[in-house]
Amino acid sequence: MDLRYTEAEEGFRAELRAWLDQAIPLLPPKPDRNDWPGRRAYDTAWQRLLFDAGYAGLHWSVEAGGKGATPTEHLIFLEETERAGAPYVGANFVGLLHAGPTIDAAGTDEQRRRYLPGILRGDDVWCQGFSEPGAGSDLASLRTRAVRDGDDYVVNGSKIWTSHAEVADYCEMLVRTDPDAPKHRGITWLIVPMDTPGITIRPLETVMGTSEFAEVFFDDVRVPVANRVGEENDGWRVTMVTLSFERGTAFVSEVVACQRLLRELAALAKKVTRRQATAWDDVALRRELGHLTAEFEALWALTKWNVSEAQRSGVPGVGGSVFKLRFSETKQKVYELAHRLLGRAALAVDDVAGLPGATLMDERLSSLSYTIAAGTSQIQRNIVGERILGLPKER
Repeated sequence: MDLRYTEAEEGFRAELRAWLDQAIPLLPPKPDRNDWPGRRAYDTAWQRLLFDAGYAGLHWSVEAGGKGATPTEHLIFLEETERAGAPYVGANFVGLLHAGPTIDAAGTDEQRRRYLPGILRGDDVWCQGFSEPGAGSDLASLRTRAVRDGDDYVVNGSKIWTSHAEVADYCEMLVRTDPDAPKHRGITWLIVPMDTPGITIRPLETVMGTSEFAEVFFDDVRVPVANRVGEENDGWRVTMVTLSFERGTAFVSEVVACQRLLRELAALAKKVTRRQATAWDDVALRRELGHLTAEFEALWALTKWNVSEAQRSGVPGVGGSVFKLRFSETKQKVYELAHRLLGRAALAVDDVAGLPGATLMDERLSSLSYTIAAGTSQIQRNIVGERILGLPKER
């Protein structure tokens, strides 16, 4: 690995910092977490600011409307925006991190012209129609059918855990087009407009009281064949393109956020009292903070390794699965430690005694999903075993 920043890359970092220093103070207050139209407007407005400043789709190809930035420059962008407290991609994440790069890599010229500009400008929000009630970890077991009828596919079935479906314009969707083929070979990747007749959206409330997920039902939904990305029944290969982007640099901002949180927890431990001492006087707690800090330093180094590989090969590699596996489990440990540090204050839905209990409670509950979302830990272990270690595949 060689990720020493060049003079040009450090110049890019300085320019980005200067722009962030000007742009972030001008942002309006964040909307309520359950105000999804408001959150969509907030997230897409930030995306438009990035577009106007030349930072939208930084790592996308120039042909797709991006800047053709190197993976290293993209890493710098993610690192600096997180450290500056800039908004996350939010409702834009499926379009920017999944659908857009996939259409660029596997779509037609017409599809690139039709869909990519709206993603980059923040005009269009996308959701992901992959998981189903009976096909989550084993995604290839999906049953939603698409039957060819002239120039359309007629889609019937349902999807679940569809992020931001209630405010999305389009869905990147997997359907089964050949039920008689082996399960990985009868899948097709479609672009589905969410205002198509026959689509019903049912929001799902999470344990945190928010509804960023939804169950979506498709009843005789007609989708043009022109909306197919890749060939019919070649959707699994296209899906691997999608997931490679999801597992490449998708969690960089969260690594930086966890590193910051660990520093904040160390400072907080010196203030929180327990009987006649501070929490910092607990040797076991200091040791755990040190171990977790080292874990995230290692994850940051692994991120750089993955970026180096992507810079050489042009696409994210299977190292993203190693990263995702370790990151998701380590993040849970961070918030478990934060919970123990705050004690009863971490159980409140509001901050108590000046302690950030409400935020940490939300984040702790959210962290529980990380070993499931974007591929369960069991799936990641299979990928590592089969594609990196060369172990025999499951039957």
